[in-house]
Amino acid sequence: MHRVIAKLAGLTLLMLSALPSRAEEARQFRLSVPAEVAESGLMDYLLPRFALKTSRRAELVGGGAADAVISADPQAGTAVMARAGTVYALRLTGENAAARRFADWLSSDVGQRTIAAFEPEQGAPFAAARQQQAGPAPALDGDPALGREVALRHCARCHRTHDDDRSSGIGSTPSFPALRALPDWADRFTAFYVLNPHPAFLRVEGISPPFDPTRPPAIIPVELTLEEAEALMAYAASVAPADLGAEIVHQ
Repeated sequence: MHRVIAKLAGLTLLMLSALPSRAEEARQFRLSVPAEVAESGLMDYLLPRFALKTSRRAELVGGGAADAVISADPQAGTAVMARAGTVYALRLTGENAAARRFADWLSSDVGQRTIAAFEPEQGAPFAAARQQQAGPAPALDGDPALGREVALRHCARCHRTHDDDRSSGIGSTPSFPALRALPDWADRFTAFYVLNPHPAFLRVEGISPPFDPTRPPAIIPVELTLEEAEALMAYAASVAPADLGAEIVHQ
């Protein structure tokens, strides 16, 4: 009897050793992202950091064979980031545990801060978009005079909103004229309401989601109507760009 049991145990171990390791399978997944996201370099920045934290690795593939898909359709999954008014969502297509781990990491505080820390060589920066809902990006039209009033009432807490204003703003925060001098100024102003740190304390009526009741704004919240947001962007477009001087040349 003991010999029979020993033989059965040996066969069981042999069969188990022939099976693929679930742990190894769960450490890899296939990820599909839009071309503009891949070309920005964001995945080259995110994925090594994710692998370092979790020992899970992603392979970038076409959408048809992916375990996780990031798309520019915010209704297709969970919003994870935004860029120039476009909100990107992540969805899982199966039960791959590594893909689930990536989704959880990307939506976490660490993942969201990693997205916000990435600085693309070209184009607008990416912003964390925790719980952002789809909404139309306001156009650069509206009443510049009303926009100036909105800027002085709300934006001047952190930004100097025009060249003649020397008494408001925070020294570490760029002024409107400085922002206007940047090549991607239109993208920044069009998507200002989803770019950090604005979602933490600012809402645009009919576009932004409600504040998370578990994370109330740390400062007096700002709520703008769509008319005020459009006016603010129209005013920003009318601000004269600052002279930031020539680009720094490294010796």
